[in-house]
Amino acid sequence: MSQPQRKLTVEDYELFPEGDGKRHELIDGEHVVTAAPFVPHQELLGDLYVAVREVVNSERLGKVLFAPVDVELSPHDVLQPDLLFVRQGRKIASIRRYHAAPDLAVEVLSPSSRRTDELRKRARYELFGVQELWIVDPPIEGIRVYRRAAEGKAFDKAVQLLASAGDVLESALLPGFRLSLRDFFAVTKDVPDEDL
Repeated sequence: MSQPQRKLTVEDYELFPEGDGKRHELIDGEHVVTAAPFVPHQELLGDLYVAVREVVNSERLGKVLFAPVDVELSPHDVLQPDLLFVRQGRKIASIRRYHAAPDLAVEVLSPSSRRTDELRKRARYELFGVQELWIVDPPIEGIRVYRRAAEGKAFDKAVQLLASAGDVLESALLPGFRLSLRDFFAVTKDVPDEDL
């Protein structure tokens, strides 16, 4: 009879390799490794970071950071969102990592991370109190926005925004932030689909 596998902890996470070019995360006690993202992923992430940071800094809303930054959600969960925002006044960071859910988490999908980001990480963000999650989906030039329901227990049904529809992303967490999806996804127009 086989023994059930032990859930890994933050202490185990501290022993994972660094500097190997891969993203190491701990999701519900399981060590998950994904390959380094492709160039278009990083271009989109960089553009999104600049747009969010501009509003966050000008309005003094808090802190915005991009991966890799560890977010410890529980003793068995250390995730690295592609981008995160934490409102002003929340003291949840140490030198090594954030120790609670950010207000906003963003995941830019890649072929190697799509299933993990859309299912497993989304479930952990929802369980541990992320207020808003953006899933950026380059092949369809869309962003799915999950917002915490009024009662605070779960995300509402996702709102699908598309560049083809001329949609604009806004967020109550970021007053003054407006992102035209047409403009945002224009950066990847000259990249073959298989590279997204």
